[in-house]
Amino acid sequence: MPTPPVPSADPAPGPCARTLTDLLRRYGAGEPVACEPLAEGLLNRGYRLATTRGLFFLKHHLSGDPHAVIPLAGRHRATAALAELGLPVAPPLADRDGHTVVVHRSRCYALHPWVEGRHRDGGQLSRTQSRRLGTLLGRVHRALEKVIVRWSPRRLPELEPAARPADTQALIDQLLVRVRSRPRRTGFDALAEHRLLERRTLLSAHTHLRPGRAEVPAEGWVHGDFHPLNLLYRTEGPVEPVAIVDWDRLAVRPRAEEAVRAAVIFFLRPDGSLELPKVRAYARAYRSATGASPVELAAAVHRVWWERLNDFWMLRWHYERQDGRVDHQFPAAAALVGWWTRHAPAVRDSFCD
Repeated sequence: MPTPPVPSADPAPGPCARTLTDLLRRYGAGEPVACEPLAEGLLNRGYRLATTRGLFFLKHHLSGDPHAVIPLAGRHRATAALAELGLPVAPPLADRDGHTVVVHRSRCYALHPWVEGRHRDGGQLSRTQSRRLGTLLGRVHRALEKVIVRWSPRRLPELEPAARPADTQALIDQLLVRVRSRPRRTGFDALAEHRLLERRTLLSAHTHLRPGRAEVPAEGWVHGDFHPLNLLYRTEGPVEPVAIVDWDRLAVRPRAEEAVRAAVIFFLRPDGSLELPKVRAYARAYRSATGASPVELAAAVHRVWWERLNDFWMLRWHYERQDGRVDHQFPAAAALVGWWTRHAPAVRDSFCD
């Protein structure tokens, strides 16, 4: 995950019965029967809402994500347009006044139809299904360019320059102080120290490979957070996607970089290696769907590798915020950096040939 979400400081509990009743009346969606909070997701809050008229997904949108660049209503319009093109999305429902965003007691909600599905990582996908995943992301990128241009100008952000090794080395030193000052060291602390020292060595050896601005791949509208927890597959029958969810980071960014980031999350093994045959199938399908060139993908691979080499958001959550929700992801994600560095030509070729 390249850009960590910002956890909300809002300690408020889930919506009360009165709030649920008021919201559902605005939608004409019956009376509340049960409201179950969902564990998935690090940003915003989601609920499985059962009513006298069926099942729904209620999303409570919290403020504080600096990466959300399009107003919520605009994101809703984009997903509705994607659904009209036949892409697997679940646009929000409109209330009786035609609004998809409802503000109730200073809180912002959206109600979506409930989609029954399950998450699958790359280890649960065949090579054929991996190809379909690449085609799906390619279709999303092409479709976004068509639907958003109708009502929104193409706002090109000022991309931040690639991370500076000196800044990263300073951060490593700060994190090492935190790790080594723990009164009772754990296995997580030992692994964190090992990976921090490894990363310091890798950075020193590869400083000269810092990407320049000229290496930025072509930009376009992207989902912004395409990974296994934001894609639902059928629970029965053919293994087909039924919904791409969480469009909060819809933005103009380098498209090929999103394709690379998604692949290294989907196809990451527990030991930190990548399933390169599946990556190759996925990347070929993505290039075919978008027309992206091998040169464009190669530049994206290099930039995302550098990004990962300089990234410590999981350790910062653990040691600076005392938030351990992503600790389970750290062993594989941290091991990937060293493995990718050692196998850089093979990784590049899997995306480009």
